[in-house]
Amino acid sequence: MLAALLGPAPSAAGSAPPRHDVVTWATSAFRLGTGVPDRAYRLVVHTSVGGDRMRVRLSNAFGDRPLTFDSVYAGLQREGAALVPGSNRRLTFDGRTSVTVPPGGLVLSDPLPGRVRARTNLVVSVHSPDAAGPATGHRLAMQTSYVTQGDHTADESAAPWTTTVTSWFYLDAVTVRTPARTGAVVALGDSITDGWESTTDLNRRWPDYLSRRLQHSHATTVRGVANAGISANKVLADTASPSALNRLDRDVLSHPGVRTVLLFEGVNDLKAHTGVTAQDLIDGYRLLTDRVHAAGHCVVAATIAPFKGWPEWDPQAEAVRQEVNAFIRTGGLFDAVADFDRAVRDPGDPESIRPAHDNGDHLHFTDEGMRAMADEVRPKDLECASGPGR
Repeated sequence: MLAALLGPAPSAAGSAPPRHDVVTWATSAFRLGTGVPDRAYRLVVHTSVGGDRMRVRLSNAFGDRPLTFDSVYAGLQREGAALVPGSNRRLTFDGRTSVTVPPGGLVLSDPLPGRVRARTNLVVSVHSPDAAGPATGHRLAMQTSYVTQGDHTADESAAPWTTTVTSWFYLDAVTVRTPARTGAVVALGDSITDGWESTTDLNRRWPDYLSRRLQHSHATTVRGVANAGISANKVLADTASPSALNRLDRDVLSHPGVRTVLLFEGVNDLKAHTGVTAQDLIDGYRLLTDRVHAAGHCVVAATIAPFKGWPEWDPQAEAVRQEVNAFIRTGGLFDAVADFDRAVRDPGDPESIRPAHDNGDHLHFTDEGMRAMADEVRPKDLECASGPGR
């Protein structure tokens, strides 16, 4: 049993400190092809904060019809699609093993007894008998998951799971119960936050490096890290995915235990040559920050990283980037600033990424570059102990 493998849940004695739910993993969903009936997905995700009473959230956010899940399990990864023997546990929804999610809807499972450790590979297996129409998922997972036809969700062996996929389908969050003092940060961003060009299956996106630091930090009680990055995402305009402004409620503010939002968006707005000015982008940041503050959370903003050498770079876009970064650093809008630009730029050519951090396309980063950005975040800035605008 999962509880036996991972340790018992904390005692419910009356002297126990108060506890609450905190997001330990999340992704940002958008339309991902067409749903296939009688298909099962074995989805590998990496937790940040540990806790008990784990719950998973399933999404039909982009579906145009009801979607039924008749079998959902959670276990621990042993290797590939194989699970640790005895760890795979059925999840229920209001006490039932089947749940139907309306179009545009989300559903949260019942809590699962037992404890899930921090920074462990959790495997959520889902089966839908009637998936059709637009599928909801996350394309750029940077993580290998598995697919099969038929319901093999209860099977702990790898044998039925012969097809791999590097996207997550239908699963968009995992939460755990932690001490009430524990909080979470959501990284709101684009493909850089999504982890593009980091090493697949090794959790080397910059939010992953940040999570490693936070687990041992004495400067903050923030331990949960949720990655709300989507490739090509913009602050102001919808593209293949909703803009940061239009997805903020579902992808960020709906998660429990969130204390701070780490905003790292804007390069796709300014490099697309759509006429977006620095003031346009600053106004977008202001709208987003006002909404986050109204929800009781803090905002740490990261400066926009260099991208000279990317095909869309030109002096005009660079001028906008410099003006926006100057505002981020000195405008006083945000609760704190993480200077990602300073962390990764080439000292000899500040409009470009440092060669050791550049993956070769002059916009995205090596694992070393991802680590450099994470190291630029001061853990104490995520604490938000006195509330927004402190």
